[in-house]
Amino acid sequence: METLRRLLPSASSLIVFEAAGRHQNFTRAAHELAMSQAAVSYAIRGLEEQLGVPLFHRVHRAVQLTEAGEKFHADVSLGLARIQKSAEDIRAKRRETNVTLAASTAFASMWMLPRLNRLREDLPDIDLRIQTSVRDLDLDEEPIPLGVRGGNPANWPRYHAALLAPEVITAVASPAFIEAHGMPQTPSDLLGHRLIHLEEPVRQACDWPEWFASAGLTYPARSRRLAINDYVLVLQAVLAGEGIALGWQHLIERQVKSGALVPVGHHVLATDLAFYVVWPRSRELNQQARRVRDWLLAEGRSERDERAASAAQSVADAAAGS
Repeated sequence: METLRRLLPSASSLIVFEAAGRHQNFTRAAHELAMSQAAVSYAIRGLEEQLGVPLFHRVHRAVQLTEAGEKFHADVSLGLARIQKSAEDIRAKRRETNVTLAASTAFASMWMLPRLNRLREDLPDIDLRIQTSVRDLDLDEEPIPLGVRGGNPANWPRYHAALLAPEVITAVASPAFIEAHGMPQTPSDLLGHRLIHLEEPVRQACDWPEWFASAGLTYPARSRRLAINDYVLVLQAVLAGEGIALGWQHLIERQVKSGALVPVGHHVLATDLAFYVVWPRSRELNQQARRVRDWLLAEGRSERDERAASAAQSVADAAAGS
């Protein structure tokens, strides 16, 4: 290799030579390589000096490969083609290890991030990229293989959809808020407290009037309220003791288990909607994306099974105590 370095100190000169020989024209080669014609001519002349033979016949407004130039060009073209193919294969393989998941900021930060260590342990050869947006991205246009959406799959005919979590909503507060204001025992008790509203600009989400309606109450038009357009900030406000907010079960479960958030009001709204992993019908998922999809769905199933077992245990404990 040291001899090759002395013969050809610049690999870029080979790229210039290949283009010039293929076009039989320095100007067209310069245009393809985004160089000046003078730079191409200079590179070729330097290569000829290194090799000690002319590679082109210069004629009026044209160039032609010499006999030595033709042989050298055939070998250079073959070598560069192999290098290009190898580089493309490496890049393609690298891209296959990257899987992008489109999701809301709330899902990414509250459901996905706490599970990243487990994802890395279970799928160590996959690099997950999470792309958040205030709207549900069009996975066909982006293109992105996987997404998480809340709603009804009937509204997404261009996508496959698999259940991740049902939509279950309860009111939550922080222990500090409860200590300062007392524990609301019923939904009507909540009406006397400041309620934090999520007002997302694009996605539709359950709001306080809908939640109270499901409990048989009418939400008063004028009430103490704080409105925030990002759910992560809503929960940060709750944790800071600023009021009570609606909590989506699959997002807040960890904070509830840790005691950072406390369900209040003893009313739970289970809607007929849910959250789904979705992927386009227009193309097949590659192997890595399928593995991420299956991992997400397994996590969702495990969470639902754990929740069902806990509910069954609670019923059994209540029956035993009665």
